[in-house]
Amino acid sequence: MKDMGWQALWWHHFFLLWSTIDAQTRYSIPEELKHGSVVGNLAKDLGLTLTEISERALRVASESGEQYFRVDAGRGELLVNDRIDREALCGQSASCVLPLQLVLEKPLSLHRIEVEIQDINDNPPKFYTEELFLNISETAVVGTRFPLESAEDSDVGGNSVKSYTLTKNECFTLKMKEVEDGKTVPELVLEKSLDREIKAVHQLRLTALDGGNPVKSGTSTITITVLDVNDNFPVFEKNSYRVSLLENTAKGSFVIKVAATDADEGPNGEIEFSFGARTPDSVLTLFNINPSSGEIILKGDLDYERETSYKIEITAKDKGSPEMQSHCRLQIDVIDVNDNKPEIILTSEPQPVREDAPGGTVVALLNVRDADSVNNSKVTLQISKGSPFKLKTSFSNNYALITSGPLDREKVSDYHVEITATDSGSPPLSSKRIVSVRITDVNDNPPVFTQKSYNVYLKENGVPGSILFSVSASDLDSGENAKISYSILDSKVQDVSVSSYVYMNSENGSIYSMHSFDYEKLKVFEIHVQAKDQGSPSLSSNATVHVFILDQNDNAPAVIYPSSAALGSLSHQRMPRSAKAGHLVTKVTAVDADSGHNAWISYRLAEATDASLFSVNLYTGEVRTKRAVSEQDDSSQRLILEIKDDGEPLQSATVTVSILLEDALHEPISELRLHKASEPSKKSGRITLYLILSLASVSVLSLLTFVILAVKCMRSSRSSGSCCCMRRQDSEDYKNPNRNLQIQLNTDGPIKYVEVLGGDMMSQSQSFRSCMSPMSEYSDFTLIKPSSTTDFKEVISVLDASLPDSTWTFESQQVTPNRWTATSRVSKAETHTAVNHSGFAKYKIKA
Repeated sequence: MKDMGWQALWWHHFFLLWSTIDAQTRYSIPEELKHGSVVGNLAKDLGLTLTEISERALRVASESGEQYFRVDAGRGELLVNDRIDREALCGQSASCVLPLQLVLEKPLSLHRIEVEIQDINDNPPKFYTEELFLNISETAVVGTRFPLESAEDSDVGGNSVKSYTLTKNECFTLKMKEVEDGKTVPELVLEKSLDREIKAVHQLRLTALDGGNPVKSGTSTITITVLDVNDNFPVFEKNSYRVSLLENTAKGSFVIKVAATDADEGPNGEIEFSFGARTPDSVLTLFNINPSSGEIILKGDLDYERETSYKIEITAKDKGSPEMQSHCRLQIDVIDVNDNKPEIILTSEPQPVREDAPGGTVVALLNVRDADSVNNSKVTLQISKGSPFKLKTSFSNNYALITSGPLDREKVSDYHVEITATDSGSPPLSSKRIVSVRITDVNDNPPVFTQKSYNVYLKENGVPGSILFSVSASDLDSGENAKISYSILDSKVQDVSVSSYVYMNSENGSIYSMHSFDYEKLKVFEIHVQAKDQGSPSLSSNATVHVFILDQNDNAPAVIYPSSAALGSLSHQRMPRSAKAGHLVTKVTAVDADSGHNAWISYRLAEATDASLFSVNLYTGEVRTKRAVSEQDDSSQRLILEIKDDGEPLQSATVTVSILLEDALHEPISELRLHKASEPSKKSGRITLYLILSLASVSVLSLLTFVILAVKCMRSSRSSGSCCCMRRQDSEDYKNPNRNLQIQLNTDGPIKYVEVLGGDMMSQSQSFRSCMSPMSEYSDFTLIKPSSTTDFKEVISVLDASLPDSTWTFESQQVTPNRWTATSRVSKAETHTAVNHSGFAKYKIKA
């Protein structure tokens, strides 16, 4: 029957008695439930599915520190995890509520529920002492009341002590006396005068009954000894005393003084004070009473958080025989002092945050509590300045740490957020908590080359497969977002894909040649490289590598005049025996396909039939007589000239000149000059016409050039916003090099000519226009500056075939490393020039 009654009570309290109070869920359960008992269905009450509970890792965080409950993720139910003793948790408090926090991860959220623990009648009433001894004088008046010990019951409400019973006897009855706080205490009432001689000792049994079902009880034995004589009790000035103490009151401080009087005289009237027999040790360790004066002194440390008040029974006994005593109650209230710092508790550990997380992203959940009361427990939170985070209030001292500004992992990868909690006490107390937040990387930085463009200087004729250059890029991101691969963007070099010339190592950015380069064919080209990271989406940046091919001395000088030397390295020349010293015999002209110092040419006479007769100019290649020709000189002279460049290693070539000495070579020339002089009037008109045509051509050409340049400048300035004259682009520098062209009109008596000066080092051709003499049948011609030996030979060949021997002369000046050569004038048969790619050549074509 007991088991059935217990089960009925259990089910009566257990069935779901939850309600929502202030938007919170509350369950009610009886204490002492078995492990695994169901408290309530969280899935249903919180509106969550079982899948959400499992995936979001629903867990219980108890504010009391003890894990009395757990969550069954499979069924979504809140279960009892440990034995719950209401008396241990809440003592004699009328209400016993356990606040719980339910934490959901991914994303973080917090729910608060309350579980009310209902009392069951699991504790019987107990007396502090199992046997009470009373000494009552036989002179005691009928109706006199003797206070008895009250029983204590750990249960509350209806399960606490409800009534007392006393065994039947002739002299005493039991009455209840109401005291403060609505409590009642039992008193023994004398119903009949005592007679010690008839009965000196009375044995009674006091029984305390609670209101539970079934009823529990406790008993105490009362032994009454009938005494004689001393028939007056000490009387207290007050039935109850009350005093308040600050919890930080110093030891040894005076608390209160109680006072009592006794109408008897002598020892029967002398009073001694003491704490009641039921005074607990917690009071005895804190307070001390002076037996003679009744002064109560504090001898321990008060703690409001441990106990807010103390109720003490004080006894006053006289020294009569038998002794008489009376009782009063003292209540000591402890006043709270702000002596506890606020405590910050992380409900959930901070989660890593992406650097592109939007504002308001929850990082961590926390709550704060203070063991003090009233204003001393009111806490405000502050967050360290300068961090992109803030606190958002949730409910009941619960907060969420959220993002409040943009994040950049490349600037700050870890934040140590300092949170300060300060209460409202006087003086206020505070505590700090560091919350570490890690920022995770997002691919928001492209790779960056060390330079936007690179200049690489490469010698020609290098070994294929050798490394040309290595580019390098860096990425501020981390992990895969910072892994860089290199590649070459497709572009054209002389209408051929750049990949035919070079290839690149994608891992380290090294560029390798596919074959050797020839400066005479390719002087400069560009490689457009790209660096791309491995992020998603990937980011990239580009750079340009300018490759300049450096000339090597890999071309020997080539003779372009005399033209017959091209066929067999042998040239036949004629000269009169009447030639004087310094007579120009011929001029050897050679070119070198190299550039710079490698193309500086010098001439030397290697062998000669008569070395005393001829000399050659070191820089111009002019062969002149060193002395006048004598009759004894052989009519056939043979010269071998060596032509060398200035490169390393040195390259050379030779040409053989055969000279035939003839008599009276000047007579035909004299007759021709006389013939020319006889017809001045006939040719003068033609010379004037040629001069006018030349001037008009030059003027028209200059005007057209000026107009074209002006239009181009206007278009360029509109597109780029800058003056075209001040802008320079690398690609145009190679395609359209600067030109230095001077056109000069000269007169030399009856001979008219146009002088053209060119200083272009990169151009491949130059045009010259000239007026011929009146004797010439040709008005103009075009001379192309050679880019190779063969081209210039062809020009000379055309020139030889186009004009009569006596109609023009070719005059040249050449810049040498240290000097200018003198101008020489020779006939058509002797015309020649030296072409230097890196020098400044001046050509005069005279009619």
